[in-house]
Amino acid sequence: MNRQIVRHGLVLMLLALVAGMFVQAMPIPRLGLSAHTIGILSGVLLIALGAVWRLFTLKPLQQRVMYWSWVYSSYANWLACLIGAASGAGRMTPLASAGATGAAPVEALVAAMLISVVVTALLATGLSIYGLRSATEAA
Repeated sequence: MNRQIVRHGLVLMLLALVAGMFVQAMPIPRLGLSAHTIGILSGVLLIALGAVWRLFTLKPLQQRVMYWSWVYSSYANWLACLIGAASGAGRMTPLASAGATGAAPVEALVAAMLISVVVTALLATGLSIYGLRSATEAA
């Protein structure tokens, strides 16, 4: 088990629960609810990854990249949605924001964060799949 990634999962869940108390006060409540849900689910994912961490067969550098890619993508996804919900910046999340848009700098920040989430989540998932290959394949 990897206690550090489990701890990140619990911290993210706590942050998502606290933010969830303010969903109705946000300019885009539906996006705030999405941020809350993303935070909870990402936290559970990090806890599950921590529980099976010893099953990954990766070189130390690959393992560090996978670890930080999961942690970064989890926090950044939650935070980008939360920033969008709190600021009214919903261009990158048209379904959750019903087409609302905010100030250009905030929209750019949310867009950059969500694009970086795509890249790091794909990297983390790819390394996770690769790390779960059988012992004979790893040799």
